[in-house]
Amino acid sequence: MELVQESLRAPLEYVKGVPLVKYFAEAMGPVQNFQAWPDDVLVSTYPKSGTTWVSEILDLIYHGGDLEKCCQDPIFFRVPFLEFKAPGVPSGVESLKDAPAPRIIKTHLPLALLPQCLLDQKIKVIYVARNPKDVAVSYYHFYLMAKVHPDPGTWDNFLEMFMDGEVSYGSWYQHVQEWWELSHTHPVLYLFYEDIKEDPKREIQKILEFLGRSLPEETVDHIVQRTSFKEMKKNPMTNYTTLPSEIMDHNVSAFMRKGTPGDWKNIFTVAQNERFDIQYAEKMAGSNLNFRSQL
Repeated sequence: MELVQESLRAPLEYVKGVPLVKYFAEAMGPVQNFQAWPDDVLVSTYPKSGTTWVSEILDLIYHGGDLEKCCQDPIFFRVPFLEFKAPGVPSGVESLKDAPAPRIIKTHLPLALLPQCLLDQKIKVIYVARNPKDVAVSYYHFYLMAKVHPDPGTWDNFLEMFMDGEVSYGSWYQHVQEWWELSHTHPVLYLFYEDIKEDPKREIQKILEFLGRSLPEETVDHIVQRTSFKEMKKNPMTNYTTLPSEIMDHNVSAFMRKGTPGDWKNIFTVAQNERFDIQYAEKMAGSNLNFRSQL
């Protein structure tokens, strides 16, 4: 574990002005040279916005709801993480070389760092956006437990960094807005975390239609049940408990913590909420994106 220990709590590194986890920044060379296949599907999100949830839904869709095929490996093997890099394990790009078609690829990259071939080939993208208050809270707990990140300090300190875009992957505002703009010219299915929570069957049907696939209604119902937060939280193939505690310490916080829209109300102070609302109004002025901060 010597190499892993070296990687703990390293400062973020900037690539084209975007702050990234140190090892992910080092992976950007191979990522830029990544070769897309025409039937690739990209799952794109800002961190802590439902990436694992939608990845599991997609994997089940691709396997016709067959649990046996989806329970053989953790989700991070079944849906490789494009920009992932860590000592002693295959990188995301290396994993994708060995992945059979059709490949499902996960990324959190903003457009400035996305391999151009994904755009040139018009690869289908499923983008999931989540309201920023819940993202900030979830990201803080993730920083605490996932030790590739720098120490987040106090919640108040982390919230300031989040609002300033000084966390890994940069500004939430830029991320959700630039992918929204891309959806007007590129095959992007833009989904909202809160919508999936409200009516998962409806949103899964949107995904099926976008992919040009169909499944029997009972299979879709089965996928809805299997990908509920309660089920995924206790499933070792989706909850990241197969990783060593040196990388993710589930004693600090579960990877899948609550998944409840509106949980931010339990964390934000009145002053923090007021300050956040002012910034939100400024940053989202002129955008027709609408987020629900509770259900």
